Amino acid sequence: MSSKPQFPVSSVHERGSAVAEFLFTTILVLVLCASIVQVAFALHVRNTLIDCASEGARYAALHDSSLDEGVNRTRSLITSTLPDRYAQQIRASITHVGGQAVIEVEVHTQLPLLAMVGPTTVYATGRALAE
Repeated sequence: MSSKPQFPVSSVHERGSAVAEFLFTTILVLVLCASIVQVAFALHVRNTLIDCASEGARYAALHDSSLDEGVNRTRSLITSTLPDRYAQQIRASITHVGGQAVIEVEVHTQLPLLAMVGPTTVYATGRALAE
């Protein structure tokens, strides 16, 4: 004969605990999902800025182009994919690496974060060999 342990179905002290457990679990899952979305957004903005800066550097490196045209190209690419506030600080310069002239386009912008204490600065740089 097998004996099953007898447990009370519900105790007076445990009433309402399912609601509290559900609430705490839901809050934890929501914070986790919001953090994942925020990281994905930050990576998307960073990768987009790097791509736009690289394209602007390649455009400025063309034979008949200038640094200002590279900056304008970078700005137009950023504003076509992201809000205008991300295209505020763009600069281009000529540097030398290994004796070769290199066009460098830098983008500095503020990335608003929800879960952290304020905005974070994102630096994106694109480089291309001058023709």
